[in-house]
Amino acid sequence: MVKVKKEGIVLEKTDLPFENVAVLNPAVIKEGDSVHLFYRAVRKGEYSTIGYCRLDGPIEVAERLDFPLIDAELEIEKQGLEDPRIVKIDDLYYLSYTAYDGFNARGALATSKDLKTFKKHGLIAPPIRYTDFMAGNKTGGKMSGKYYRSQLYYYKESEPGKTLMLWDKNVVFFPRRIKGKLVFFHCIRPGIQMVSVNNLEDLTKEFWDHYFHRFQDHIFMDPVFEHESSYIGSGCPPIETEYGWLMIYHGARETNQGMVYSACAAALLDLENPARVITRLPYALFEPEYSWETKGEVNNVVFPTGTALFGDTLFIYYGAADEHIACASVSLSKLVAELINSW
Repeated sequence: MVKVKKEGIVLEKTDLPFENVAVLNPAVIKEGDSVHLFYRAVRKGEYSTIGYCRLDGPIEVAERLDFPLIDAELEIEKQGLEDPRIVKIDDLYYLSYTAYDGFNARGALATSKDLKTFKKHGLIAPPIRYTDFMAGNKTGGKMSGKYYRSQLYYYKESEPGKTLMLWDKNVVFFPRRIKGKLVFFHCIRPGIQMVSVNNLEDLTKEFWDHYFHRFQDHIFMDPVFEHESSYIGSGCPPIETEYGWLMIYHGARETNQGMVYSACAAALLDLENPARVITRLPYALFEPEYSWETKGEVNNVVFPTGTALFGDTLFIYYGAADEHIACASVSLSKLVAELINSW
């Protein structure tokens, strides 16, 4: 098994009103020796915004804003902007996040040219009602049992005057175009799906109608191992290596103590056809073990959302117990070798 070092907590909540409950699940991008974190900041009432800090090197905090960098402005995000991820494609930064209105949670996008000001593009998740998805009306017939059971488990009763939309979270872009197309993961439990489009403007209702008519064709990864037996979801943006795209994702399993969320070195994906999974690590890369990972706003959580590479050392940033931002490190070359040896 490849050795992973827990570096400890990088960022804690403060007494500032916008982050006095928790900080967690940061979007991460490295520029030079600086690491930029765009993190989920939670205030009382479970409202989330996106805070910002800059690290000097992989661990040391050099700068931190005392106000949200990105706040809720749209009706779709009135309860919060959650769990951001970020990549740079060409000269534009793509920051994806979950927009939560207190009832529906769906993938949204903002872009920036300078990491200081962001333009919101609204929802990029499919506009499909929960009832349509469950009935198979938009999926070309009855869906597989595991998807039906998983969605039924997370179903909640509609409130008067509200329409329950299909929850679709954890939108994560690849950091470059592949064969000229923008490619991103999204997550309808229990698996991970993949979308490929020429431009964001292609994500029309007609596009999604066609997509869901062949929904099974777009599922490229499902849970298969014990440590991810309940469901899996996107984690960090994929990392390009000579052997394929390294994907680190999250998995969850039900235990007698409740749900346990582990970080998993998921796979190597084909560089030019990333829907082809070359290999997957058969064990969790790391799991909750320290008190700050096992006890918090949500117990037993390590939720990876970003990485930074310094030499051969890959630093993985994650939300710990839904309350702190922590970091783990691993040799990139050894991790890739471990994956190759598992073929």
